[in-house]
Amino acid sequence: MIEDRTTDRTTGRPVIRSALPAEVGTIAALHARARATYYPDGLPRDDFDWTAAWESAVRRPDGQVLCVAAAGRVVAVASFRPPEDAPDGTVKLFQFHVDPDHWRRGIGSALHAACAEQWAADGRHTAVLDVHVDNRRAQAFYARHGWLPDPEDPPAEGDHHLCLRYAVRALPGEAGERE
Repeated sequence: MIEDRTTDRTTGRPVIRSALPAEVGTIAALHARARATYYPDGLPRDDFDWTAAWESAVRRPDGQVLCVAAAGRVVAVASFRPPEDAPDGTVKLFQFHVDPDHWRRGIGSALHAACAEQWAADGRHTAVLDVHVDNRRAQAFYARHGWLPDPEDPPAEGDHHLCLRYAVRALPGEAGERE
C-alpha cells in the first residue's frame, strides 16, 4: 500500500511512504519547526531527545511512521500505533506535522487520508489523538477531517491538551464495512 519512493517518477508529485531510519534527524527538525508555530512564547525548554524518540517510532514493530517526501526531502510526518490499555480496534496518532513552509498545499490532507486508509486496512475503527490547546490551526485541521472531542477523555483542569476521536471508515468492499 505505502510505496518506498521519494517522488513519483512520472508526475514529480510528493509521495507518501514509510519513513526511513536515516531520516530521523530530518524528521526531528521538522517536528521542532512545526511545534514552534503553536507556542506563543516560542518552544518551551525541552531536554527530551526527540531524535531518539523518532528513531524508536520508526523502528517500532507495533507502529508506523508515514512521511510525505517531495524532491527527496521529508515535508510532513505522522506517527501512530495502538495505545497502551486501549480497546481493540483503536489507534493513536502520536505525532502529525507538516513543515510550515508547505502548509495550505494539501499535503496534510493527503497524509491524513493515507493514515486513515492504513488504519482501515489494519482493522482499526477508532483513532484518538491529543492536540495542544494553543494549536488552533491544528484543531481546525482535525475538525475539517472529522475529528471530534473525545467524550471518554474530557480535558482535565490545567491540562495543555485536548483529546480528539475519529471514526475510521472501513475500506470499500471489506468485511465488516461500516456505513
